Amino acid sequence: MTAVATARWGVKPILTPAEVAAQVTTGDTLFVGGSGGGLQEPSALLLALRERFLADGDPRDLTIWHCSGVGDRDTTGVGFLALEGLVRRAVGGHWGMAPAMVDLAERELIEAYNLPQGVISQLMRDTGGRRPGLITPVGLGTFVDPRLEGGKLNARTTEDIVEVIKLGGQEQLFYHAPDLDVAFLRATTADELGNLSFGEEPAMLEAFAIAQAVKSRGGKVFVQVKYLAEAYSLPPQTVRVPGGVIDGIAVVPDQPQTAVRWLEPGFSGARVPAGSLPQLPAGPRRVVAERAAAEIQPGSMVNLGVGMPDGVAQIAAEQGWDRTLAFAVEHGQIGGVPAGGLEFGASYNAAASIDAPYQFDYFDGGGLDIAFLGMAEVDQNGNVNASRYQGSIAGAGGFINISQGTQRVVFCGSLTAVGARFDIRDGRMEVLTEGKIKKFVPQVTQVTFSADRARELGQEVLYVTERAVFRLVAEGIELIEVAPGIDLQRDVLDQLGFQPILADPIRQMDPKFFSPPPARPSTTSNQPNPSNPTQKG
Repeated sequence: MTAVATARWGVKPILTPAEVAAQVTTGDTLFVGGSGGGLQEPSALLLALRERFLADGDPRDLTIWHCSGVGDRDTTGVGFLALEGLVRRAVGGHWGMAPAMVDLAERELIEAYNLPQGVISQLMRDTGGRRPGLITPVGLGTFVDPRLEGGKLNARTTEDIVEVIKLGGQEQLFYHAPDLDVAFLRATTADELGNLSFGEEPAMLEAFAIAQAVKSRGGKVFVQVKYLAEAYSLPPQTVRVPGGVIDGIAVVPDQPQTAVRWLEPGFSGARVPAGSLPQLPAGPRRVVAERAAAEIQPGSMVNLGVGMPDGVAQIAAEQGWDRTLAFAVEHGQIGGVPAGGLEFGASYNAAASIDAPYQFDYFDGGGLDIAFLGMAEVDQNGNVNASRYQGSIAGAGGFINISQGTQRVVFCGSLTAVGARFDIRDGRMEVLTEGKIKKFVPQVTQVTFSADRARELGQEVLYVTERAVFRLVAEGIELIEVAPGIDLQRDVLDQLGFQPILADPIRQMDPKFFSPPPARPSTTSNQPNPSNPTQKG
């Protein structure tokens, strides 16, 4: 197919996904917009590129960039492109949503990098202005720091794409601006000129920054949309990406809002009654969420990580706290109640939705009062690994930006993993079966959170588990609370890979965290559209 050539302003060609895929050539660098769980995922374009390669063996040796994890933890998203020969290098903010791409990296079949999600988001904005890269302290002391791993994920990956520099006597990391050839984006509606609105999208992400970055490098930008509108028919206040940075449009009428459902109105502006939001069931996850939520002060700006920390939002909604504080999600949502699980990044009843690069500016600038983040491993110095689980690549996502930019950080997770069972009732906890894997270890596999950096910055740090609470101190981590019913030696100290500092006294966790959740009437939520085969039930 002849390459698409368009004027900067004017009616844009309407293409099939296959025609868009034909614009990608061997050796290109492709930036894929979107986020995990199908948020803004240009799945039809990615699938068409996969099918072209399987049919023709072309293109080959692509470099793939993406800000967040793009996929459904199964086969979609950048996982569509996880074919030997199609991809030479992948650079992403998060990897766990595309296990097939993880497999290529772990088998040393591609070069692989993990950079902080916020860094890539802001790097696209700076690349769009033809700046040489992004200069930021974000990542110092972590595995992204080139004095540790430089964000490299395997032995095959040798090129440095981040370096340490000094400005004004202060260390900074300099992330190099990449060359970019093509972008695949998604929006809800495009008019004939390529102006884009995002009315049904759960989050804004960084579509405009990506488009500007690719155009500044002389590349082409293609967008997948659900609806096509007449030129100039979109209200200008709703246009978040102007047509001057778009080269072609693919209309995909069966585009679902997320990988889970056809449409959740509460993600895109409709107000959902608080009683219709999902309740967090009783269990260790609820215990962690309730204890963590006790750290929130009214009027706070709060961030939640994916996994166990997202239960804090459900506790806040149950208690009605969501009206006295604001949850801010790195994808761009402010206010409302963040969704959990595969749809992390969306929010019910959000008050605002801004572009992700500016959300990360806000986070990096200290705009958050407190953050609740996950933890795969914690070591005796207080370092946290949240990016490489049992040797398998997961990726940092927004974790590094958030954990280094927030004054108060609460890490949430279980004390042990795999197989742990509990009896939780009457304000007490009993361990029935211990987990097979110790998560508190002498030294973490990968440093996603640097305790030494936190001490330099004067951060307040807690580590909350279902049976014990620790805090970061100058000498390491200190055990400060134990759950009622738990044996300190057998159930806590014997399950650690090191001896923590012991507070005097060690307090008891509040028994109310170990009581059944309040009863509430059952409600009917929006269900996935069974007629759409691309959705998950």
